[in-house]
Amino acid sequence: MRSQGRFRRTALAALSAGVLLAVAGCGEGGDRTAKGTTGTAEAKDVLLQPIASPGPGPFTASTARAADSPSPSGAPDDEPDSGTRTVHPVSGAVPGLYGGTRSVAACDVEKQTTLLTDDKKKASAFAEAAGIEAVQIPGYLKSLTPVVLRADAQVTNHGYSAGSATAFQAVLQAGTAVLVDSRGMPRVRCACGNPLGPPVVADGKVAHRGERWPGYDPARIVAVEPGVKAATSLIIVNTDDNSWIERAMGDSGGRDRDPDDPPPFEPDADLLFPSPGRPSEPPSPDSTPSDPAPSEPQAPTDPGPDESSDDFGDPPEEPWEYEEGVPEEVAPEPTQVFPAEPDGPDGPDAPAEPDAPMEADLGDVFAG
Repeated sequence: MRSQGRFRRTALAALSAGVLLAVAGCGEGGDRTAKGTTGTAEAKDVLLQPIASPGPGPFTASTARAADSPSPSGAPDDEPDSGTRTVHPVSGAVPGLYGGTRSVAACDVEKQTTLLTDDKKKASAFAEAAGIEAVQIPGYLKSLTPVVLRADAQVTNHGYSAGSATAFQAVLQAGTAVLVDSRGMPRVRCACGNPLGPPVVADGKVAHRGERWPGYDPARIVAVEPGVKAATSLIIVNTDDNSWIERAMGDSGGRDRDPDDPPPFEPDADLLFPSPGRPSEPPSPDSTPSDPAPSEPQAPTDPGPDESSDDFGDPPEEPWEYEEGVPEEVAPEPTQVFPAEPDGPDGPDAPAEPDAPMEADLGDVFAG
């Protein structure tokens, strides 16, 4: 039976695997976002956007549920020089990536729909950036799910200017209300009605503009990637009591319920465990069992008529079932045992009992 701790390690290892893909995996050239994005030219200039800040060129007034806006703790230029910017890809399907209040929507979808469709120019610009037609806006917004971010996240944001959408890179503060699609991707920022797309993460030095909030860490930014398949619900964290909520896709909280199969880790588990900003010792490589040395053969003798010239110990046990993400175990080879010398020439021929097979030392395959 799998232990809770092993389950948690496996789940969190999948989350922290994004450390290996940081920057290099997301910094490819070219336009990788929705329509309206101007490519990678702006990727080295990233705007920090606190929870309630509408930012430049908001499409609409805020439709986010009222929340306290934290005071900025200083300008990005005041960051310690040791802070290394790292953007970690995380699947939008990961439980706990988003949060919310049970039975309460993070933003007013109906109001958002009205504000967008009442202005035809903004509706057209929004639709172009979102990759849909303007007439599809009501259905599109209704298909999205209102939640809040639980980690600072980089996105491609789109402001409204001169009748069109202008793309820019932004880091949204944890706690920001967003509408996400069925693959867990943020698609609309509720504080300004702006369409959102996947980020363009640049290599090299990046300039952060805007206000820095308490707890901001340039080494702990996520880039949400689409889940493998469309989901019918999201597992989010209840920000009121730190419990799990299952929220149906396209629902504003009216059908919230406890998940039948809750995640095997706590709701407050670190999404970026271990923190790359505070590196820990690298895990030791899995120990590979060595082949046991065969027993020393006795002096060769002619086997009797009913005696086999070779005798092997019992085959190794079947390998245990391992969890996804755990390296394959190497099963030990069976130990060869040779027949013992008969007791004497005058006695009846009888096989001597074989030496007991030596057990290979499997080591701790879950070390590290």
